[in-house]
Amino acid sequence: MSRVEQPSRRTVLAAAVAAAVTASAGPAAADPEAPMKTHPADAGRAVPSRTVDNRAWRSYADWHAGTRRGTRAVAGARPGLVIAKPAGTVGYTDPHTGTSARWEYGTWTSATHRLAVPATEAVVSWNAHTPSGTWIQAELKGTYTDGTSTPWYVMGRWASGDQDIRRTSVDDQSDGKSTVWTDTLAVDDPSTGLRLASYRLRLTLYRKPGTKATPTVWRLGAMGSDVPDRFTVPASVPGFAGELDVPRYSQEIHKGQYPEYDNGGEAWCSPTSSQMIIEYWGGRLTPEQLAWVDPSYADPQVCHAARFTYDYQYAGCGNWPFNAAYAATFDDLRGVVTRLGSLTDLETLIAAGIPAITSQSFLKEELTGAGYGTAGHLMTVIGFTADGDVIANDPASESNEAVRRVYRRREWENIWLRTKRYNASGKVVSGTGGVCYLYFPARPSAAQRRALAAVGVRA
Repeated sequence: MSRVEQPSRRTVLAAAVAAAVTASAGPAAADPEAPMKTHPADAGRAVPSRTVDNRAWRSYADWHAGTRRGTRAVAGARPGLVIAKPAGTVGYTDPHTGTSARWEYGTWTSATHRLAVPATEAVVSWNAHTPSGTWIQAELKGTYTDGTSTPWYVMGRWASGDQDIRRTSVDDQSDGKSTVWTDTLAVDDPSTGLRLASYRLRLTLYRKPGTKATPTVWRLGAMGSDVPDRFTVPASVPGFAGELDVPRYSQEIHKGQYPEYDNGGEAWCSPTSSQMIIEYWGGRLTPEQLAWVDPSYADPQVCHAARFTYDYQYAGCGNWPFNAAYAATFDDLRGVVTRLGSLTDLETLIAAGIPAITSQSFLKEELTGAGYGTAGHLMTVIGFTADGDVIANDPASESNEAVRRVYRRREWENIWLRTKRYNASGKVVSGTGGVCYLYFPARPSAAQRRALAAVGVRA
C-alpha cells in the first residue's frame, strides 16, 4: 500500500465498519510529550480477554481427516494435500486475460471449526507450491450466530507464478449480511450483534488435463477476530529490549519501476517488507529467477516480490494472504496472517528471533519521525529499545540506509492496534486492529514454537 494519505480499496471496508460510529470533530495535533488520552467513545468499554481465533490445517492427520474428492494427503517432513485421481474437469475464463481453458481438479473440505471468538472478520491464508500448469482456489463458508449460513466465498485464486492464471481476489461477493473486501470477509453491521459462529474451508486444486503436475498445499488456515471498536488502546509496559539483524530495503528507490504492478515502488510497502523478512530467514532468489528484472535496478528481489504478490483484481501488492503465500514459496518458510493484541505479543516474538510485518494507518502528526501520513502501510518490527520504543524497518524511506527507524512506543502502539481513527478530512475511518504477517521456519525451534503459541499461532 502507498505511504501517502489517500483512499485505497480497503477503505471501502473502513467506511462500512465506521458507519456505526458517530464523530463530532477531528483531533487536534497531539503533544508528543503528553500521555495519550482515552477517546470519549472508548470510555467504559470492556475489552474482551480474547479477540482472535486462529485455526490451521497442516498435519497429515489434518489433511487425511478432511472430505476429499480427487485429492489425497501426503506424509513426510512437510505433510500436504495433492491431486490424486481428478474429480473432473472444469472451464475457467481468466477475467484479467480473457483466456479460457479446461482444468482437471480435486477438492478438500475441512470439518466445521467453531470459533472460540465469534467473529466480525475472517482472513484465510495458505502455504502452497504450484508448479507450472497448476493453481489453487481457497473458499470459506460460515455459519452466523443467528443460525443462517454464508455462501461459499472465494477468498483467493492463487498461483506462485503468473504464466497460467493471474492470481486474483474476487469482488462483488455478499449475501446481505457479510461481504468479502479483497482478502477480508466482514460482517456488514457488527452493531447488530451478528457474528460468524463457525466456518468450513474448501480447497480446489487445479492442473492442466493429462499432466501429472499437482499443486501441494502445506498449510491452510483462517483468522477470525472480533476486535472492539476503539480510538485508543491501553498502554503496555515495556518488557524486552533487543534487535534482530533484518535486511533493510526501501520501496522509495523503486519509484516508477514496473508501473504495471500498482504504479511502481511508491506502493510496494508490503512486498518490500516481505522480502526483508524472507531474506532474514535465508530465502534467496536465483539469478535465473531475477533475469526478467532490468539489470540497472538496485535490489531486483524487491521488484520480484512486487510482481509475485500482485493481486490483479485489487490492482495492488497489498493483499495480505498473497504476501504470506509468497513467503512460503521459499524453502522451509511458513507464512500466516493474524492479529496480535499488544506490543507485549511483539516482544514475545522478537525475543524468540521472529520479526513481524505490521499494518497501520495514521496522520503525519500521529507518528513522530515518520514524515508522512498513510491510509494503509506495512513495516517490519525488528526490535525494541531499552525504553521500550519500537525499532522498525520502515520501507517508506528514501534509501536503504534510512530504513531503520525508532518510533515512540505509545504512538506506534495506538496507531497499530486501534480500530477507529480520524483521517485528514476529520472523518471517522477504521484502523487495522493489530493485523500482522508472521513468517517463520517450517521447523521452528522449541523457543520459537512457544512464542508462536503464546500469540495464538499453531506452528
